[in-house]
Amino acid sequence: MSIRVVTDSTCDLPQATITSLGITVVPLYINVGDDGYLDGIDITREEFYTRLPDFDPHPTTATPGTEAFKKAYQDLADAGATDIISIHITESLSATVDVARSVAPEMKDVNVHVIDSTQLSLGTGFIVQAAAEAAAEGKSISEIKALIDDQASRSHVFAAIDTLEFLRRSGRMNSIVAGLGSLIQMKPILKMHEGVATSERVRTSNGAYDRLLELLDEKMPLERVALVHTHADKEAQALLAKVEGQLPAGEIPSVDITPVIGTHLGPGAIGF
Repeated sequence: MSIRVVTDSTCDLPQATITSLGITVVPLYINVGDDGYLDGIDITREEFYTRLPDFDPHPTTATPGTEAFKKAYQDLADAGATDIISIHITESLSATVDVARSVAPEMKDVNVHVIDSTQLSLGTGFIVQAAAEAAAEGKSISEIKALIDDQASRSHVFAAIDTLEFLRRSGRMNSIVAGLGSLIQMKPILKMHEGVATSERVRTSNGAYDRLLELLDEKMPLERVALVHTHADKEAQALLAKVEGQLPAGEIPSVDITPVIGTHLGPGAIGF
């Protein structure tokens, strides 16, 4: 039995990890007017975030089509895969997992198991990595699924948003609420756990960063942690320096969040 892992471009895993574990990534789309970009292929994250404030119209995002998943699955089947575990951004934020589910029964040469990660960004990415590592170790489908369920239940993502403007532009919140938030310098904390997105309201940037550190402390001890941000690595590293001694040994990844999510958050978001 040969098990391979498929995910989508919102997982935010470093390319070195994707390559070393043989993970297949299906890209989502970023659309700006009549121009369409494959996430992670046609536009760099640095270029996207530099241009984001001035995009007109504001970018929209789209899931991959069924053909993208069919090709990804068939290529792996042709390469000898007997089973595919396809893990994707939570269905509460994207229809990507539904597209994968619609394709899975059509595959005749390989068994496709589609899983909602119940997470986003590296919350998904760490689950994908764990599944691929387990597959490389020869674990069974049932063992890998149990590992995914366990890790998903213990995975949390939370981030402070620098401005509500991009949530307003993307249509993810009422424009009046966005205006009031800007007026009182409101800095929302967005949280994701087990597919449920929640938020808190904090009045200032310093207050938001303090709250992030409180949330991090509430989850101690940590098995693994990473910084996620929208083109704000300097600020993210400054936040990390305040808690570095309390975190697991080894390198703490710091990654630009995929533009598919960043188009809604805007530049300057920072989280764990």
